[in-house]
Amino acid sequence: MDNTGKEKEAIQLMAEADKKVKSSHSFLGGMFGGNSKIEEACDMYARAANMFKMAKNWNGAGNAFCQAAKLHMQLQSKHDAATSFVDAGNAYKKADPQMHPKEAISCLNAAIDIYTDMGRFTIAAKHHITIAEVYESELVDIEKAIAHYEQAADYYKGEESNSSANKCLLKVASYSAQLEQYQKAVEIYEQVGTNTMDNPLLKYSAKEYFFKAALCHFIVDELNAKLAVEKYEEMFPAFSDSRECKLLKKLLEAHEEQNSEAFTEAVKEFDSVSRLDQWLTTMLLRIKKTIQGDAGDLK
Repeated sequence: MDNTGKEKEAIQLMAEADKKVKSSHSFLGGMFGGNSKIEEACDMYARAANMFKMAKNWNGAGNAFCQAAKLHMQLQSKHDAATSFVDAGNAYKKADPQMHPKEAISCLNAAIDIYTDMGRFTIAAKHHITIAEVYESELVDIEKAIAHYEQAADYYKGEESNSSANKCLLKVASYSAQLEQYQKAVEIYEQVGTNTMDNPLLKYSAKEYFFKAALCHFIVDELNAKLAVEKYEEMFPAFSDSRECKLLKKLLEAHEEQNSEAFTEAVKEFDSVSRLDQWLTTMLLRIKKTIQGDAGDLK
């Protein structure tokens, strides 16, 4: 279906909306229905944005929604302004990812400011996650992704949405460990593990969090890892019988003996039943490299 007609119509609507805005700023325009002209312009920008969307001109849609949002702010329609900023952010996200991630972030941040001002923290948290994802995938700025996941977790906690807060915190822990901020990662994994171990539906996940916390300890210091494993077994007896705990004990023993072959064998055995993901592989390689004379792989 040819949507070039829609695009032309959208461009025309944008030009008409621009004129309305300019005339509302003139002395006479201000005296005679300045606000109604702004409202009409607002409606035109929104219609233009939807036409740009139909033509898959995401940059044009983003610009049009952004103009509508600014006019909603002028009219004190906070909720409409926030919705338009979110629509603009989503459109920019669909435009060329290399070109417009910063515009997407800027629009979503504007929406977040409005939502937090209105006390809508759950919605604000959701948009912080979207921004974090843009930093993860488009801009590859992990530090900033972490900051937005942390902010989202704070807002969720304040609204008693602990499950959503934990999801964000686990992202923070995962990235913190990758950036070698092991203490921060340990604190989060232990906190989430402790929160979930008494929940019948979530306790199965607790062993995974304690496992990850122990690996972060292990990279820094073998003795700390040993003490951590003992502590987790005491706190959460089910951890003792888990494959993760048994692997940790084998790895500690191999490390103590500086036996890289035994270390690799234990990892391979575990991997044959539960596939290791990229994060676990990275952490295990970092531990293995602390064994003297190690080649630095898990083969």
